[in-house]
Amino acid sequence: MKRLVSKFVPEVLLLAAAAALLTMPSLRGTATGLATVFPFAVVAAALLLGWRFNRSRLVFAIALLALTEYLLLKGVDTQRERVYFHALTFLLPINLALVALLPERGTLTPAGLLRWVLLGVEVLAVVFLAQSFPDKALKFLTARLLPGRLTAWTPIAPPSIVASVAIGALLALAWWREPQSPVRGYCYALIAVFAGLSWPAAGPGQEIWLATAGLILVIAVIEASYMMAYRDGLTELPGRRALNEALPRLSGQFSVAMVDVDHFKRFNDTYGHDAGDHVLRLVAARLAQAPGGGTAYRYGGEEFALVFPGKGQDECLPHLEELREIVETSRFTMRRRFRPRVKPKNDKGRKTRQAITITVSIGVAERNHRNTSPDQVVQAADKALYRAKEAGRNRVSI
Repeated sequence: MKRLVSKFVPEVLLLAAAAALLTMPSLRGTATGLATVFPFAVVAAALLLGWRFNRSRLVFAIALLALTEYLLLKGVDTQRERVYFHALTFLLPINLALVALLPERGTLTPAGLLRWVLLGVEVLAVVFLAQSFPDKALKFLTARLLPGRLTAWTPIAPPSIVASVAIGALLALAWWREPQSPVRGYCYALIAVFAGLSWPAAGPGQEIWLATAGLILVIAVIEASYMMAYRDGLTELPGRRALNEALPRLSGQFSVAMVDVDHFKRFNDTYGHDAGDHVLRLVAARLAQAPGGGTAYRYGGEEFALVFPGKGQDECLPHLEELREIVETSRFTMRRRFRPRVKPKNDKGRKTRQAITITVSIGVAERNHRNTSPDQVVQAADKALYRAKEAGRNRVSI
């Protein structure tokens, strides 16, 4: 449940707050005042984060949103301005998708300068079409691809709606395939952008929605930086830094269990690092659901840590024994892409899958009169782990 909620927070809350700010009559004055500072604050934060953390995608995205707001503030009274508006609504989702999906290449690097040049060429092309062929450009950008009853509620033309929906589906698919990618922020930002482009020009609505889109992208960078520092990218468990900060905050009794995958180096040498990574993810998934209320951390390599607040080592032993059995009985199926590097001599069949048994050794220690500090508890648990390995592995030791 917590993981499901995390996919919607804080982005959905920000979108809901923007909607409430713009629709509730009692907040109308607040929205008007906020619109005068909100966009500038978001731009400043984005540029600062983009420079500090070298996030060129954020800088390009904010530049696109700033250009959008500039054009919207000019209005859509003339034919040329209508061409600008419809070209903007068509190209903006596409550009945001390119920014989201292309890798970081720096802002002032050759690749970054090339992107600025391409953006400038795109702007010049739109200006040329608006000045030289306004009728043809407007006819293309406002083609009736959808029934009128589906588009009457928004000034966005059908081609732009189709482009936005297609880009939204593409970003959602990329997010689904890689949940930890920054594409998530762009999915939600696209919703805010679409709301801003559809909002009536009168009032602060367009500025609030576009600034909200920028704020979502700023928060996405902050979250990504946090994940890089405190989350292990392979297993999605909290990392060693998170463990080092969590332990000193514990008061009273607690226990730490160190968990090590048995014969992992031999497994890696036999099947390769991709298979080894797969095993680590398998073990991490079991540890994340450890019985007894333990919190799992990736300690390093094939070693993990479990922290049990408020429990002594004797209380943890049944839970750790159950966890050891869960890992042992969870069959890891070797697919063809994980086949051994050296083909066994007695391999007579053509089987492409092989069930491998994974086991873990566990050492546990508690805070007591001998181990008073978190570091001492971890060291005692590590010594217990070595005792478990020396006793034959696949066991729990104290």
